Amino acid sequence: MALAFSVKVVLGSIAFAIFWVLAVFPAVPFLPVGRTAGSLLGAVLMVLFRVVTPDQAYAAIDLPILGLLFGTMVVSVYLERADIFKYLGKLLSWKSKGAKDLICRICLISAISSAVFTNDTTCVILTEFVLKIARQHNLPPHPFLLALASSANIGSAATPIGNPQNLVIAVQSKISFGDFLIGILPAMLVGVLVNVLLLLCMYWRLLSAQKDEEDATGEVVAEDDVISHRFSPATMSHFPSLNSQEWNSRLESMNVQSSPNGNGSTAHPDSLRNRVISADQNEIQRVPGADSLKDALSAQPSEEKENLSTRWKRRFWKFCVYFVTVGMLISLLMGLNMSWTAITAALALVVLDFEDARPCLEKVSYMLLIFFCGMFITVEGFNKTGIPSSLWDLMEPYAKINHVSGIAVLAIVILVLSNLASNVPTVLLLGGRVAASAAAISASDGKKAWLILAWVSTVAGNLSLLGSAANLIVCEQARRTPHLAYTLSFWKHIKFGVPSTLIVTAIGLTLIR
Repeated sequence: MALAFSVKVVLGSIAFAIFWVLAVFPAVPFLPVGRTAGSLLGAVLMVLFRVVTPDQAYAAIDLPILGLLFGTMVVSVYLERADIFKYLGKLLSWKSKGAKDLICRICLISAISSAVFTNDTTCVILTEFVLKIARQHNLPPHPFLLALASSANIGSAATPIGNPQNLVIAVQSKISFGDFLIGILPAMLVGVLVNVLLLLCMYWRLLSAQKDEEDATGEVVAEDDVISHRFSPATMSHFPSLNSQEWNSRLESMNVQSSPNGNGSTAHPDSLRNRVISADQNEIQRVPGADSLKDALSAQPSEEKENLSTRWKRRFWKFCVYFVTVGMLISLLMGLNMSWTAITAALALVVLDFEDARPCLEKVSYMLLIFFCGMFITVEGFNKTGIPSSLWDLMEPYAKINHVSGIAVLAIVILVLSNLASNVPTVLLLGGRVAASAAAISASDGKKAWLILAWVSTVAGNLSLLGSAANLIVCEQARRTPHLAYTLSFWKHIKFGVPSTLIVTAIGLTLIR
């Protein structure tokens, strides 16, 4: 596409520049309105400047992507209510063997859960678990927070539902869920392994310095898990629970009182037993709301039955949530429409919950959906200026994916743009052009180009703290955690992020098929 006339190019560039500044720096001093408002502002300016018409703006909004994003967010909300992330958190501490073992577990669990539940959701839920485990063992938190964020980004690259840019790629490329998974899964698995090795190499001495304290502490158990999994000593009997010392003291006092001359002679066992039970029954009768021993004894069985019924209903509901989620994943693997599959699964969970869905639907990030709407229009307007096409025409001869040098050039361009303009706008700007150029070589190269774009734009998020939303979520969650607050600095992140991103990206590119 040739450049449009100069006024349209200038005005379109201004609108896109405003969108870019507010997307990358949402709290910029001269206009601290945030990413979502910045996205809408860019879209409105594109229409006001007549870069796109209102009808073109509406047409630019990709409803299948929004539907898929909405559906997966609703499913994630119900999975959170079904304690799936609580169980994942417990896996981090189950029979742990020290700091290095924790690093490996965090990377593996973060990667797998991000591929299924999106990287942002995983980071929101697991950050506090990770921070708590590190603090309980007097370990420096930042290696574990880096493991969580970086592995979440790498793992999310494996599926179309792992992150927003993959949603865009899957819908625009029409690559099936199964083909997408098969194409990137080997790169993801090796990438997570390499990421673990890099973390251990960089922080081996720091993690080893606390070994003695870890051994003294014993098994790593999250504080919340300890509180929520205590066994009730009253489940065995309706009598007040007494320890052995209390029982002995009571027996001795009853023994003395039963002596006829007060000389401490031993009383008859049956008489002693009757006195103890009689005393306990008097305690039960003094319970508020119990008019008689019969009421006190009959109250607890009914409560136990009610609690048992509630527990079984809760377990059945959890099973339904997991069953629907697995069914959604199987449907996606079978190649059914991804957007409607996710929406159907979401509505099935709403119906099965059999309650007002407002509390769950309110947890959906509508701000993100609105951000996408504005971004679609803004990027469409910037494409209308002809600038992206002109830049791609200059770069295309050097970015042919049938040569190693061409793949390297393309990867560098995606890596830089993903950190400058964010990964989703990069995918929207480059996706169609890269795929069309590769498809001119062969159909398989067109598919490979989309997968390369998905892999590089996702792993590029690990380069710096601002590279992906998952990084920022981990940083903010750690900073705001009550009593455990920790600030993950930009420089601590980039010290690990740069080598990890470059090495993992390069190795993964050789495994994408």
